[in-house]
Amino acid sequence: MSKLKTVYVCQSCAATFPKWMGKCLQCGSWNTIEEQIVEQRSGTRSANSPNPIKEPISLISVKQEKHIRQTTAISEFDRVLGGGLMPGSVILIGGEPGIGKSTLLLQLVLKNKQWKSLYVAGEESEAQIKDRADRLGEVHGNCLITTQLIVEDLVQLFRDIKPDIVIVDSIQSTQSRNLESIPGTISQIRESAYQLINIAKYLNFPIVLVGHITKVGNIAGPKVLEHLVDTVLQFEGDQSSGLRILRTTKNRFGNTAEIGIFEMQQSGLKEIPNPSEILIDLHSEPLPGVALALINEGIRPLIVEVQALVSAASFGTPQRSSTGYDQKRLNMLLAVLEKRAGLKLSTRDVFVNITGGIRITDTAGDMAVIAAIISSYLDLSINHDTCFAGEVGLSGEIRPMRQIGQRIEEANRLGFKKIVTSSSKKDSKLDTNIIIKEIRTLVKFLSKG
Repeated sequence: MSKLKTVYVCQSCAATFPKWMGKCLQCGSWNTIEEQIVEQRSGTRSANSPNPIKEPISLISVKQEKHIRQTTAISEFDRVLGGGLMPGSVILIGGEPGIGKSTLLLQLVLKNKQWKSLYVAGEESEAQIKDRADRLGEVHGNCLITTQLIVEDLVQLFRDIKPDIVIVDSIQSTQSRNLESIPGTISQIRESAYQLINIAKYLNFPIVLVGHITKVGNIAGPKVLEHLVDTVLQFEGDQSSGLRILRTTKNRFGNTAEIGIFEMQQSGLKEIPNPSEILIDLHSEPLPGVALALINEGIRPLIVEVQALVSAASFGTPQRSSTGYDQKRLNMLLAVLEKRAGLKLSTRDVFVNITGGIRITDTAGDMAVIAAIISSYLDLSINHDTCFAGEVGLSGEIRPMRQIGQRIEEANRLGFKKIVTSSSKKDSKLDTNIIIKEIRTLVKFLSKG
């Protein structure tokens, strides 16, 4: 027999309490504890239980299952997943509102006309989705739409129509009859995710869950949601820029270092197979304060444009501002330049910008930032046929970077003639005419120009 029990659950950390409190004792959040009714089942197990306890088996005797990936018509999406969709896999994709999550997933099901797809719309009506599909221009009859949000009804619907792929937009809008709490609460998200993941594994079809994010950028809901799914994707970009980046933070079936790059256009998301060509402008005249960084986003080499402006401080305290680059790392580089290279930057305002709306995290971009700052400080321009790659240490040394061969190939493909870096080691199989200028310290960098 089962019985009902009332508990109080924190909607921030999922901690439970026997009575209501204004402040959660677990995470310290205020006014996040809500009353929920849960069903307790007896923990005793019958001798005639239909699910007997399985005996452990030897790892050697386990037969390995071979799955064939389902490639989609979106190559950038396949790249991030590791080659395509795995049958029975569950993918969670998060991102800011309006970034293009629904557009990407609608394009996914519309471009694969051979699949019987089911789009579970929890935030839009059928008419709104039809309008978006007409704008994308690839409507077909194999794409089914439902606004049913009760997860038990969805499970039965999956059993009836047996789809090839399911999109749930979003997991926060689904609701289980087993709980009396409102949709979006931690308990509802957890229960709905459990049931959806179980049916996806049982019927062996891939399912993509769209997740909201919090104000700090994390996927909303319990952390157990990210542990349950097979793949966690993050769709990010600047609202003022059309560039969108799809990253992997967890992938049980592939590499987590791959990224996919798209551009938001009027007709939907367009794949960018050669992102370096849109991130840099090689046709304009060289200007002071502009340098090109040869970085890696995951394992994908990119060349991005770094802009810097150094000017006399108008107020007593000089300003330090960066867009697309870590503010603390910029402050460290400015301190290194003043201490090791002798540049008087303590009375100057310094602004750094990464063009294209991209944010770089690869430390190999340090040299380009340093070069752009020095170029603006001395009012000297840098040729467009030169790019920079190297990490700057606290003692002023230029440290070597990883995957030098891939970076050189990318620079060679785009027609660069010179790379300024810390190490000249490269793969002997690479057939390039690029001049590698080896710089070990900032002092030599300034002396050699």
